[in-house]
Amino acid sequence: MIEIVPQALRNIRIRSEIISANGLQFEVDVCGSGQRLALCLHGFPEHSFSWRFQLPMLADLGFKAWAPNLRGYGNTTRPEGMEAYRMDELIEDVAGLIEASGCKETVLIAHDWGAVIAWQFALRKRLPLAKLIICNVPHPQAMSDAFGWEQLKKSWYVLFFQIPKLPEKLLGKDGAAAIGQMMRDTAVDKSRFPAEVGEVYRRNAAAPGALTAMLNYYRGLLRPGKTNGNVSPKTPIDTPTLMVWGEDDVALSKSTTLTTHKYVNNFTVRYLKGVSHWVQQEQPEAVNDMMSAFLTDQPVPEYAKN
Repeated sequence: MIEIVPQALRNIRIRSEIISANGLQFEVDVCGSGQRLALCLHGFPEHSFSWRFQLPMLADLGFKAWAPNLRGYGNTTRPEGMEAYRMDELIEDVAGLIEASGCKETVLIAHDWGAVIAWQFALRKRLPLAKLIICNVPHPQAMSDAFGWEQLKKSWYVLFFQIPKLPEKLLGKDGAAAIGQMMRDTAVDKSRFPAEVGEVYRRNAAAPGALTAMLNYYRGLLRPGKTNGNVSPKTPIDTPTLMVWGEDDVALSKSTTLTTHKYVNNFTVRYLKGVSHWVQQEQPEAVNDMMSAFLTDQPVPEYAKN
């Protein structure tokens, strides 16, 4: 196994395990125990490391907290071919992990690409969820409602990623140095992304085949193909849902969140001013307070950073 996160950056309460699910081997960061699972899904171009601030908090609330490296990331199995990264497969990965946990209840927590998967998992009602927490990715129908020139300008990279080989060549230059720098460049509070944190994400992306796997999520999303259980994005979601949104997101406009309440029957949203797309890493204290309150059925606090 490749050591992507050095021991000096690892929280001593978090251990790494290999979990078999959906025919793959998943590298999973684990904290806590019990019969309630908190499954945390990372985004692009991240790693399970992005949940380092949340896992101990979730364990303290009595959850078995898992943060897997999604297929193609870290030391998780890296299937070849774009078809292996279609939404159906990604949803089955989540279902397989939930079943492998042996827990009686599941809370799904997700950011960026992980949240794209989580929305679809909830829409399709693949397995029961007690609660859903989404960080900085819009509900698919709310995204469609708001999509216009402003969001198109922000989403240019999705089209760029469809080009074969060129994105890998550019992003992989100098050992994937651009990936290591990306979060710091797009963050508001850059002190949260020192060089050693960026180095984790650079090493993750620099592993053989990793960038192609990461980009195949985008390529599989926009290619037509067979789907299992595809549903209308207007299908009501009954799972109690919290959305935490950093307003200074370079990739997604706040406007894409504004109609979410029409499609989620029990919906709470909290906006963090002066916080970037990397919300749970950039403001973990505020995000943890919000998550903790939501998970314990307390009023979710409001935060407005000056």
